[in-house]
Amino acid sequence: MEPRGLRALVTVADHGSFRAAASELGYTQSAISHQVAELERALGAQLFTRPGGRGQVSLTRAGEAAYVHARRAFAELHALRMSVRASVGAERTVVRVGVFQTAAAELLPAALAVLRDEWPGVEVVLSETDDDPRLIEWLAEGRLDLAVTINQRPDDRIEVIRLYDDPWVVLTRRDSHLAAVERPSFEMLDGADVVAWTTRWEIQDELEAAWRRRGIKPRVVYRTDDNLALQRLVAAGLGHACIGRLAAERAIDPSLTWLAPPDILSPRTVALCHPRRRDLADAARALSGALRAQFGR
Repeated sequence: MEPRGLRALVTVADHGSFRAAASELGYTQSAISHQVAELERALGAQLFTRPGGRGQVSLTRAGEAAYVHARRAFAELHALRMSVRASVGAERTVVRVGVFQTAAAELLPAALAVLRDEWPGVEVVLSETDDDPRLIEWLAEGRLDLAVTINQRPDDRIEVIRLYDDPWVVLTRRDSHLAAVERPSFEMLDGADVVAWTTRWEIQDELEAAWRRRGIKPRVVYRTDDNLALQRLVAAGLGHACIGRLAAERAIDPSLTWLAPPDILSPRTVALCHPRRRDLADAARALSGALRAQFGR
């Protein structure tokens, strides 16, 4: 049901090369090139820049537009499949997703609403998998269908699709002295009381390493594994915090505000992970499509 040219377009864009796309889809490289060329002729536009040799191909502006629409088209095709199956009494489908706290609270609800509207009866299980070393194994073995992660390292067993960058910002009370700073920087945390995540989270270790590289020495007064607790502690005036911008934008207490220094303290890239050598169920593909559509992926 999926036009080959569109699937070739998406896979080449995701992998950055015709050779990798051919390996992923089970075609020869020349067949993938032919499918993309046919699509380009049909659309009347070049979709990829091709540097030649081993250089990575990239989407043109026309290709980026086609990519977004192709993703949406695939989501609609999966919606059609699931709706038909539900209408004829197919067995209840379960989709298992590994997430971190902010993803579960802020990213998944919109995608799940799309899934619920189009695929009634699908059950989704969200499991917190922050820094769990078994994550890749669970995806490869089918114990998880998808995962949303931060700074995911590459692995041959999974496909990692970048969704967006979620840089560190400073969370503080609106009436704090930091909130009045005209040109915020992370250096203003030097010597300040800070509420932090526990160091069992790799992302927190990376943050504190970045502080040390820049000579920033906050006083960590509380540590927690809970996003809500961290925000409540900051709202109570017990310290400031460094958190991702998405969580800061959705802060739970009106007394809180956030400051975005212009520089990057430490990378925070949110990605969607698929198993590479295992076919996804239609419902899992549909949820993946809904998540990608939020970010034009």
